[in-house]
Amino acid sequence: QVRLVESGGGLHHPGESLTLSCAASGPIYSIHVMGWYRQAPGTQRELVAAITHDDIRSYADSVKGRFTISRDDAKNTAYLQMNSLKPEDTAMYYCNVQGFTYPTGDEFDSWGQGTQVTVSS
Repeated sequence: QVRLVESGGGLHHPGESLTLSCAASGPIYSIHVMGWYRQAPGTQRELVAAITHDDIRSYADSVKGRFTISRDDAKNTAYLQMNSLKPEDTAMYYCNVQGFTYPTGDEFDSWGQGTQVTVSS
């Protein structure tokens, strides 16, 4: 199966920067979209940022201008650069990747286990 491993979370102060990584591995033929979601206690999971195969990027209004999503196709890795961190960015961040496997071309929709980001003074 396609597996995702997130890394880069941790404790930071407001105004600092942080970059998350999501490495996908397994029988990947192609990737359609890679995205980052987050969920804070007592809240619903929300899309933070996503990037499609044709490089269309989407961002939540709360992070526009501060966060940037990118990917390295050769490494099947997505990144989330997080600048000007705010306490409200505190959440568990999850990576999601959708695409097709080989050799059968089956669809896959994989999630990572999450990485915790905490922003406090």
